[in-house]
Amino acid sequence: MSQSTLTRKIFFRIAPVVVVTIIVIGAFAFNSATREINNIYDAQLINDANVLWRLLHNRLQHSLDRTPQQVDDIDFSMDNQLAFNEDADDYADAHMFRAWVDGKIMFFSSTAFQSDVPHQQAGFTNLSYRNEDWRVYSLPIPDSGIVMEVGEKISLRQTLVSNILLNLFFPLLVLVPVIGFLIWLGINSGLRTIHGLVHQIRTRSPDDLSEIPVGDLPRDLLPLGRSVNQLLGKLGRSLTLERRFSDLAAHQLRTPQASVKLLLQMLDGTDDEQERKAIIADLVTSNNRATHLIEQLLRLARVSHHPLNPMPVRLYHLMASTLAEVGNIITSRKLDVSLVGPESAEVSTDASLLQMMVGNLLDNAIKYTPPGGRIEVVLAPEADFWLISISDSGQGIPPDEREAVFKRFYRLDTLSAEGAGLGLAIVADTADRLAASVKLSTPVWGHGLRVELGLPKT
Repeated sequence: MSQSTLTRKIFFRIAPVVVVTIIVIGAFAFNSATREINNIYDAQLINDANVLWRLLHNRLQHSLDRTPQQVDDIDFSMDNQLAFNEDADDYADAHMFRAWVDGKIMFFSSTAFQSDVPHQQAGFTNLSYRNEDWRVYSLPIPDSGIVMEVGEKISLRQTLVSNILLNLFFPLLVLVPVIGFLIWLGINSGLRTIHGLVHQIRTRSPDDLSEIPVGDLPRDLLPLGRSVNQLLGKLGRSLTLERRFSDLAAHQLRTPQASVKLLLQMLDGTDDEQERKAIIADLVTSNNRATHLIEQLLRLARVSHHPLNPMPVRLYHLMASTLAEVGNIITSRKLDVSLVGPESAEVSTDASLLQMMVGNLLDNAIKYTPPGGRIEVVLAPEADFWLISISDSGQGIPPDEREAVFKRFYRLDTLSAEGAGLGLAIVADTADRLAASVKLSTPVWGHGLRVELGLPKT
């Protein structure tokens, strides 16, 4: 199923609003037109009543003949141009008048109500006569008993309003599609900037992660452009680190592989049994070194891509279980290892990453502490975090190199133990993921290394 375009979605959200607005305006226009037409026609009825009074007042006041007289319509002959105007004839049929004197009709039009319909109260009245609605105005003449009564069919007004609405409807019928087309063009024009932004991103090569220009973007699109640039910057830095890591990993793996190749060649060229055993021992050592390096590389990759899963972690139990895993090594090297701290110490963090981090720290402490040496693990509460300190009595790290040892594949020239130079790099990267702090110092007994790990409290 094809997805709808942004232009179409915006259009179909704006178009109903425009249509509803036109309908509402039309309703207001209808009410306003009806009200104004009623006012005009009512004013005309008042004027007609006064004109009739001026025309008939002498006969109404002084005539002795009280016989009702009908005023005939104008005979529209073919010689009269008005005969061709059917609207004028219809207009005349829609009006009537009656002149009353002392409650009796004296003059009336051919369209007037029958005498059984009494004259209406003073002012305006609506009534139904022969299934048609009429608007009637009665004008009582003071102190005379004379009432002038004029009326017209309400349908006349309704017809006029309908004609006005029809005259408005047909232009709107043409105007609505034109408005819709103009809205469509306006939306397309407004989205041209987004289309240009999409085109810039789509036409870039995979290696081009430079920032897109955002200077000409509208203010509403600036956050989008800046977010894209931030994403491109993060991708660029990530790819740079990955390439650098790959280059360093390849360089580090080349050395043990070259050593294994050389030892195999030496093994193939010797017949001395003692020498063969020595070469095989070196092969095992080189293989172990390569295996350790690969494990460290996998750990480092896991730190970068492992999704965080925070959960409550008991620090004392975690440290105790990690020490138990290397208990055989501790026993064989006759190390004096102690764990001090409250068993209730708890943080909310990713348990697997934390265990890998403290595992690397304990591995380094065991590796670089001489046989019979001392390792002390202490858990201590601070204001906003729990402090895990791991102190050993090994060779230690000079103060001027304590920042550099967190770099990947960095190794001290003074260290005698084998290593890949990734242990503390893994610790630093993991600490960043867990929002923890890592600090190197000297133990209280004056030599060796003390690693302080700060974890935010729960």
